Order: sequence, then structure tokens, then C-alpha cells
Amino acid sequence: MVDWQFFALLLSNGVLIGLMYSLIALGFVLVYKATDAINFAQGEFVMIAGFLVAVALGAYGAPLWLAVALALAVMIAFGFGLERVMLRPLIGRPIVAVIMATIGLAAILRGFGPLMWGAETKPLPLPIPDEPIVWGPFFIPPIQLLGAGVSLLFLAIFGWFFLRSRQGIAMRAVADSQQVAMAMGVNVERYFALAWAMTGIVSALGGLIWGNLLGVDVHLALVGFKVFPVVILGGLDSIPGAIIGGLIVGIVENVAAGYIDPWVGGGTKDFAPYVLMILALMIRPYGIFGKQIIERV
Repeated sequence: MVDWQFFALLLSNGVLIGLMYSLIALGFVLVYKATDAINFAQGEFVMIAGFLVAVALGAYGAPLWLAVALALAVMIAFGFGLERVMLRPLIGRPIVAVIMATIGLAAILRGFGPLMWGAETKPLPLPIPDEPIVWGPFFIPPIQLLGAGVSLLFLAIFGWFFLRSRQGIAMRAVADSQQVAMAMGVNVERYFALAWAMTGIVSALGGLIWGNLLGVDVHLALVGFKVFPVVILGGLDSIPGAIIGGLIVGIVENVAAGYIDPWVGGGTKDFAPYVLMILALMIRPYGIFGKQIIERV
């Protein structure tokens, strides 16, 4: 394979993986746009959703549509319940309180998944072929193509929701200022709950796609940490930023791994996204499309 074909292969795989990262990054964006806080348990949400689908398929022999519907229902209910029990008492408190609560929640969920369903890796089969689609120099795994399509669809849906719907505009108002939103008659608690329920939907989809790609175990939660550089690079409050950030991270890590791994023995994918994140924080800390906050003193 000539060099340009190798580069094209790395580039295409990076684009598809990047779009799959964007789907998980959307969970960060949804919570941040509504609550102005970062959900550090996003990866654990994906892990729990993956466990639900994998166990329903493997242990109980449920059809795929029922397993996915179950995961969606449970994750939506979990989002509503989480907001009501843990996060609603934190309304009006410093943002760091919500952040620390999500860090604690991540630790709880990371132990809860293996405790309930076992620590062994569980397969999550989907009715798609394993053989890659060959088109010229491109070798495209069907799961990556499916994941990229699902990501684009839901990124478009949620982008329209925040820009055009009354509920989306109200959620943005809540993120700008909870006190002002309440003074204007916006039901802050309702939109907090809606944001977490929408995050549950994204997590269920992410668990389905990434669970098929990687298998379902406690390490699936690490996808959340892999995606964190995406939201920092693109902007925590930007859906287009989630897309662009995902594409950049996916392309950079695949190209870097393809050309650097043979010289260093591997591992480039593990640190390349964080190099990008550090550079973004140094040069443009609010991200490519993030909202720049200017405080007058």
C-alpha cells in the first residue's frame, strides 16, 4: 500500500471514530448547557447502559429492540431520579458541589456495574456484518459506519432542539443564570431533569455502539475520559464544537498511532488527545466554539 493510501485509511477511520466520540461528548454538552457543570460520570453512564443491553441480550435472550428499549427507559428514568435525589438539593450551590457529586457518582457506578453483572467482559452483538466494507483504499468496519451515522443523526436533533425549540432556549437560559431564570418564571428543576434524561438517551446509544466495539466491562467507562479532550477542544457548551472536536481528536490519534507507534512501540493513541487538550487550554481555554466569558472587575 502506497503512503497516500495508508494516510487515507487512517484519515477515514479517524473521522468515523471521531464522530463516535462526538456522540459521547454530546452527553457532556447537554449537562453543561443546562446546568453549567461538568458531568464526570458520563463514561460510567455509558458503561451501565452497555451492561443493560449486553445482559438483556446474553443472560435473558431478549431481542435487540427490547434490550435497547429497556436501556433507553432505564437510563432516562435514572437521569430523572438522579436529578431529583442528588442534584436538585444542589441548585443554587457553587458549581464545584455539582462537579464533586458527579465524581462521587462515577466511583459508585464503577463499582456497581461489576457488582451487579460480574467483572468479565460481555459481548454486545449487533446484527451487522463483521467484514469491513472495502472501497478503494478504505477499509470501513460496519460498526464504525453505524456509529458515525447514529452520532450525526442525534447531534443534528439535539442541535435543533437547543437552537429552535422553546425548551432548548429555556435550558440555555438556566445555564446562563439559574437565579435569573427562576425570576423569569422558568422551572429550573424541570429543565435540570430534562437535561439529565437526555444525557441518559445519549449514554444508552453510546453504550450500544461502544459496547459492540470494545465489549462491555468496567473499562468501558474509560471512554468518558477519552472523550473529555473532545469537549475541551470543541467547547463545553457547543454542539458543533463536539463534532469538530471529535473529528480532530479522532483524526489526530489515528494518524499519530499509524506513523508514530511503529517507532515507539505503541501507546500513542492513549496520550495524543491529552496533548491536544493541554495545547487547547493554553491557547484557547474556552474551546474552538465555546463561549468566552469576560468578567469585569
